[in-house]
Amino acid sequence: MQSFYEAKQADLEAALLEALTPDEPWSLLERFTSLVRESSSADEREAFDYIAGRLEVLGIPHEMHMPELFLSVPVRASLAVGSQSYRAKTPAFSISTPPAGVSGEMARIEGFAAGRSADFFDFTPVTEVDVRGKIVVVDGFGGPPPVWYFQNQGAIGAIFINPGVDIHWGICTTIWGAPDLDNYQRQPNIPVLSINRPDGEDLMQRMADGQTQATLHTQLKEGWFECPCLVAEIKGAIEPERFVLVHGHVDSWDVGIGDNAVGNATLLELARIFHSQADNLARTLRVAWWSGHSTGRYGASTWYADKFGLDLARDCVAQMNIDSPGCRWATEYRGVTIMSEAHDFAKQTVLDATGLGFTGERPHQAGDYSFNNIGISSLFMLLSSMPLSKAEEMGYYAVGGCGANIAWHTENDTLEIADKDHLMRDLRVYAASLQRLLNNPLHPYDFRALTAEFAATLADYAAAARDDVDFSPATSALADLNGALDELYAAAGGLADGAVADAGVRAFNDALLAMARELVLINFTRQGRFRTEPAMRVPQLPDLAPALELANADAHMRRVTRTHLVRGVNRVAWAFETAANIARAALEKINT
Repeated sequence: MQSFYEAKQADLEAALLEALTPDEPWSLLERFTSLVRESSSADEREAFDYIAGRLEVLGIPHEMHMPELFLSVPVRASLAVGSQSYRAKTPAFSISTPPAGVSGEMARIEGFAAGRSADFFDFTPVTEVDVRGKIVVVDGFGGPPPVWYFQNQGAIGAIFINPGVDIHWGICTTIWGAPDLDNYQRQPNIPVLSINRPDGEDLMQRMADGQTQATLHTQLKEGWFECPCLVAEIKGAIEPERFVLVHGHVDSWDVGIGDNAVGNATLLELARIFHSQADNLARTLRVAWWSGHSTGRYGASTWYADKFGLDLARDCVAQMNIDSPGCRWATEYRGVTIMSEAHDFAKQTVLDATGLGFTGERPHQAGDYSFNNIGISSLFMLLSSMPLSKAEEMGYYAVGGCGANIAWHTENDTLEIADKDHLMRDLRVYAASLQRLLNNPLHPYDFRALTAEFAATLADYAAAARDDVDFSPATSALADLNGALDELYAAAGGLADGAVADAGVRAFNDALLAMARELVLINFTRQGRFRTEPAMRVPQLPDLAPALELANADAHMRRVTRTHLVRGVNRVAWAFETAANIARAALEKINT
């Protein structure tokens, strides 16, 4: 597979890397230091106009869409306990309280850290406390899973104690993008706010002293708002219909330099250098800047996935998300978001572009990964990060961006969070990766890495289910798929140095995209194609994950879960069969 990953247009890649400069990116960062880019605001529109203006000057074709997005924008929040008032922030999609606020008895949830587990975006309840009619007091960040859990347990409000002296903004709805008839009822129905750790310690002491009544005040601006969505397109010369989508969000909390002005600057520089080599690109590059990331739960990227869903399903080679590159102290490529089939490609490209090592991890149900429900192979979200030793030295806790700087989602995310040298190094990774995706004859995906993951996952699920569920239809279909993949990749070995337009190359690439549409879908969705998933952790082969809970289920739920799993096995096995048939059909074309 090594020949699939290396640059086949080495001179072009060298020219692109040589063309990178910090001038365009740093000018954008300096301009954005005075723009509080709240979605639908004048500052956000000014930021989009700045990018569009630079594209115009550079002669890069682009279009400004203005979709209506459903937003929830925090305005103010406060917490009162007796005569003591605490500074607070409310996450997007908390409800707004009536003028008198929401008052009630507080219930402390001990030994819990929402958003600080091994998976930052996961949540596992660990309490038996009866929270009905009470305001829960919880350590961590007020993200979607814990808010969803506690409101369903009957809580009337939630107070989250952030880990440090700063209060982090966030979003607490599980609804991905604009609501539809399948999910609008999942919008939060309780007030939620966050306070910092020192105030949290004071609050807990007051609770210990018997002051258990609290009043929450939250105010948010909620509704449908017209927001910008900017897309540049650099047409390829050989397969112009096939494209790579590279993208990131413009909207921010405060001025948000590390999250995500650095990403906006990166996208602009990538558009500049690839446009300068447009005649030498085989495939098309689309560069997109989104609104509604933070206060619309990935609103514009989801709108784009809805509006152009068929286009994406037919011809998108890859989606690459750019969020928080080039930040202070971010010197490692550790735990980088990557789908399994693209892992070795990313690892090789990082090594070639920077000389550094790379480790990847399964994509979280987060970021602007709004394209899993189409079945698109995906690379990156956050990229470089500070070493764990540096984070420990600084006394930092885990956050979701800014290269692991805890300025993330706070007023402290200013220009000092960006690092010019790190930004230029990360740009090399993005530029080299995109060049190879756009110009290498064969798409650089090894689905055997994914099927190996599937085999381990099925073994775990089957062991947990024991004799309750027959997983053999899925395991047999997977074995057949592995055989078909081995034959396909063996036949494609001689195509790696061929031409993009060769019939055999096209047959191989068509098969990879068609298999991705099946295998990505069953690995990251329950709802099916073109339907959004909740903003909560999605386990491997999610239709079968309830097998892990089967042993603890009562008699009724055991049968319910068993029925669910039988249907899940059918869905998974069918996807494996479909992928195997795709591989064999491509093999026939390659061999003729």
